[in-house]
Amino acid sequence: MFKIGIGPSSSHTLGPWRAAQRFIASLEQQRDLSHLTHISILLYGSLAKTGKGHGTDIAIQLGLAGEDPVTFDVGMIAPAIETIAHTKKLRIKGKQEIDFDPSIDISFLYTETLPFHPNAMTFLATFKDGQQLAETWYSIGGGFVKKEGEKPGSSSAVQLPFPIDIADDLLHWCRKTGMNIYEVVLENESAWRPEKDTRQGVLDIWRVMRECIYRGCHSEGMLPGGLNVKRRASALNKKLIGGRTYDSFDTWVAAIRAGGHDFKYILDWVSCFALAVNEENASFGRVVTAPTNGAAGVIPAVLQYFVAFCDGLNEDKIFQFILTASEIGSIFKKGSTISAAMGGCQAEIGVSSAMAAAALTESVGGSQRQAMMAAEIAMEHHLGLTCDPIGGLVQIPCIERNTMGAIKAITASQLALQSTPDFAKVSLDAVISTMWSTAQDMNSKYKETSDGGLALQIPLGLKEC
Repeated sequence: MFKIGIGPSSSHTLGPWRAAQRFIASLEQQRDLSHLTHISILLYGSLAKTGKGHGTDIAIQLGLAGEDPVTFDVGMIAPAIETIAHTKKLRIKGKQEIDFDPSIDISFLYTETLPFHPNAMTFLATFKDGQQLAETWYSIGGGFVKKEGEKPGSSSAVQLPFPIDIADDLLHWCRKTGMNIYEVVLENESAWRPEKDTRQGVLDIWRVMRECIYRGCHSEGMLPGGLNVKRRASALNKKLIGGRTYDSFDTWVAAIRAGGHDFKYILDWVSCFALAVNEENASFGRVVTAPTNGAAGVIPAVLQYFVAFCDGLNEDKIFQFILTASEIGSIFKKGSTISAAMGGCQAEIGVSSAMAAAALTESVGGSQRQAMMAAEIAMEHHLGLTCDPIGGLVQIPCIERNTMGAIKAITASQLALQSTPDFAKVSLDAVISTMWSTAQDMNSKYKETSDGGLALQIPLGLKEC
């Protein structure tokens, strides 16, 4: 559920990047790349309509070039893309150079949608002997991709000690074993790899989140894309820190804590953390998909709140927080969707808020049932949230929505901690089912197309926010 990558969108940037990489890997299995002469790409549905704003064309070019979003220097994105556009050459996987003109070879089919998923792309490769190979890929949310006709992987390869498809499964195992949610998750993860590797992977995720928050709180300027949206996190950080000095993340946390625990002060900091991450995301910065890029600020903001104001600056506690959040996100993905192109923004901000609410609840001492109750409350109050980004950019209303999702997660956690789950009227499974039915009923223009809502109210370049 958590992937290290580059903004601004998991489904429109990270997914297409991965699809391009996997397409080239597929070609290598079938033909010698030295015989490749040309590649063209067709983008359908939501990928076409908001692809420019989300950098889909940029991601595909870098994926074809063999670059990895986990390690590629974000400062080199613009020079790399400018070089391709200027030379009209693309070096496939860093080896085979072909003629490639992005303005011609990447087609945005705004009026065409494939039935399986709105985020579809077709790659067509041509070889010297005239043979052509084509594959269609779908970016299904959260950076996950699926090849058309590809059979699901075999689940028999790994036997999980605690198989979980729905929230009731998770509750069953917690009751039967007496384990916390994070402990159940860790046991399942250990079926794939040693615990030390899982721990290292999770702490790497936290490292990128932490660096992203810190970087975003110290970066100024205007976000790219033409909306003239000014970064706000840096100015808010300066105002809130009040002249206290620091020179590292840990001393910054100490300086934040020194400001006290006034409600408004904490509220402003949570907003600042979320703004910082999503301003970085909108700037093609390195972020953690959590579970998507458009909602990448919610979980880091709540986790940073836990670190700064709930004595959570402890690797064990952070490890447990992320494990718990991941399981809740996985249940949502299995029972509904984490793709805004399928379910609107409830699938992104709503799911991330639910994940954060459950993780925070368990991390501060709540029971497993209270954690799941918190997740249900958070999602219940995001049901029907539309995805209508202005200009196809992950800026308005997306950045501020992350602040709201984080605050709702904390509120949902507090409500659950002060409640008895025995008296809850709505279960987590019920709200997930409701979310999916709502997604199916939602008009397609509110599913990351920029064809409705706010996207029609604010013309590009005319408003400064």
